[in-house]
Amino acid sequence: MLGNFSFGDYFKQDAIKFAWEFLTETLELPKEKLLVTVYETDDEAFEIWNKEIGIDADRIIRIGDKKGGKPYESDNFWTMGDTGPCGPCTEIFYDHGEHIWGGRPGTPEEDGDRFIEIWNNVFMQFNRHADGTMEPLPKPAVDTGMGIERISAIMQGVHSNYEIDVFQTLIKSAAEVIGYEDLSNQSLRVIADHIRSCSFLIVDGVMPSNEGRGYVLRRIIRRAVRHGNKLGAQGVFFHKLVGVLADVMGEAGAELKKQQGLVEKVLRIEEENFGRTLERGMVILNESLESLSAKDETVLDGETVFKLYDTYGFPADLTNDVARERESLSMKKASKKRWKHSVSVLVKLANSVLTTTKQSRSTALPSSAVIRLAQVTVSLRLFL
Repeated sequence: MLGNFSFGDYFKQDAIKFAWEFLTETLELPKEKLLVTVYETDDEAFEIWNKEIGIDADRIIRIGDKKGGKPYESDNFWTMGDTGPCGPCTEIFYDHGEHIWGGRPGTPEEDGDRFIEIWNNVFMQFNRHADGTMEPLPKPAVDTGMGIERISAIMQGVHSNYEIDVFQTLIKSAAEVIGYEDLSNQSLRVIADHIRSCSFLIVDGVMPSNEGRGYVLRRIIRRAVRHGNKLGAQGVFFHKLVGVLADVMGEAGAELKKQQGLVEKVLRIEEENFGRTLERGMVILNESLESLSAKDETVLDGETVFKLYDTYGFPADLTNDVARERESLSMKKASKKRWKHSVSVLVKLANSVLTTTKQSRSTALPSSAVIRLAQVTVSLRLFL
């Protein structure tokens, strides 16, 4: 995502003009391929698009509040929450053509892929108070966002983001490393996407762990590894894509190039550790799933899910993914309820032990055990 901002300087007129000039003059996108949306009551933006930019009124779509939603709950009205700075948006869409399914923004078919949003101007001009009143900001601001991968797809004459040069290089490299031939397989797209996010997270100082942003990174790595295993990957493979990523990113990957060795090491160790976890957990999970199939049942009990996590470090979301791959099996509501109950019991136990230890300053538990209980408590709260 690319962006530019204005704080108390230029506003709607210039922001809209800058966006249009960049798209139609610098990038030379066909004007007839573009249409825009504005917030339902933002007559100022509508007039700028229509009278100053010259877009026909039928290509300027007013988007109102969502049916059944709160006031100003709209795709074309940005808020920080129930209170605070907010304001209307105007968005620019690119029409990929009639051969792609999808409808114009604001229609029931808007979630199709024909009309793709490529630019968004947020006009922060109000401060909303708790009582719902809107107070004009003394210095309105503009927040602009442009989808660089979507623009790249248009400029390269392809439709999907995964068809652009960066992703195609990563997808082909992933297939080569794994030994898989079908480049259209979705798992290759997952791996290509995840190697990029994981690598730059590590470059920015995030390390795999069991909590916070480190846990998010760990889950992304494990998901990528799992998709590689689905394609038949033998041994570790994920870290081998870091060099390819650094090369294909060019100047944007300069820092990654400097830290390539570190990133490869972190990913390799994480993948090796997860490989052992995956091997142990899959034995238990497959036995449970086969038992369910034999009994013609479709609900994996929460106790098994919890055991896989607590004993083998097998993430609940991974258990769910594997179960879904067996088509009819998934963690249904009943299973999730039992899982949450098991987690709740452990969280209460951990909290109780930590509180008692803190109050009595007891040495019955070694500090390492107390720290581990604290980590478990924090981690498991993620599932509640």
